[in-house]
Amino acid sequence: MRRSHHATEGAAINEPRINERIRVPEVRLVGPKGEQVGIVRIEDALRLAQDAELDLVEVAPDSRPPVVKLMDYGKFKYEAAVKARESRRNQANTEIKEMRFRLKIDEHDYETKKGHVVRFLKGGDKVKITIMFRGREQSRPEMGRRLLMKLAAEVEEFGVVENAPNQEGRNMSLVLGPLKKKAEAMEEQRKVREERKAAAAASRDERKAPKRADESEAPEAEVETDTEQAAE
Repeated sequence: MRRSHHATEGAAINEPRINERIRVPEVRLVGPKGEQVGIVRIEDALRLAQDAELDLVEVAPDSRPPVVKLMDYGKFKYEAAVKARESRRNQANTEIKEMRFRLKIDEHDYETKKGHVVRFLKGGDKVKITIMFRGREQSRPEMGRRLLMKLAAEVEEFGVVENAPNQEGRNMSLVLGPLKKKAEAMEEQRKVREERKAAAAASRDERKAPKRADESEAPEAEVETDTEQAAE
């Protein structure tokens, strides 16, 4: 039992003190919605926590007096763990895509590849743009630099230049970074999918609506005709 007790104490070293573990005469109390209650005795703060069925959590131990907050500590820890997992997952999912261009690329291929670059940036990924020189093209690096910067300018709504054009042998590259983080991009894509589903459902309802509307309008037309005849 003693070893189990020590293990529990060791696991809690980095966790804030809560409830009866807060051993100070006074605390500065913050309510569950962030409202400032003021300096109160620890006994009163514990009683308020018990009445509200919440925990008293020390959030600023170095303050004088320490700052404590009323909260559901179990829920707080769970939400913090979920956010940490999502953050790690989003970081792991961030990729560097690569698009290769020829110096003398035709307009159609250029627009197609630019579309892919925009899609990657909107998805929250970085994009490495590489110009591949052929033969004597290597003696005209300014043309490759001009093409890269033209592309960067045309997609500036979605990405920013992170690495300026850099030539290595037959290739010249620059890296574009997304303006939105991976998590934000994924959330926006989810909302777009939901909006499309809602629009599709609304469209189906509209296609069904005219038949019912005609049936309901017919009697009204008859009533109006009868009224006109009566007036005559």
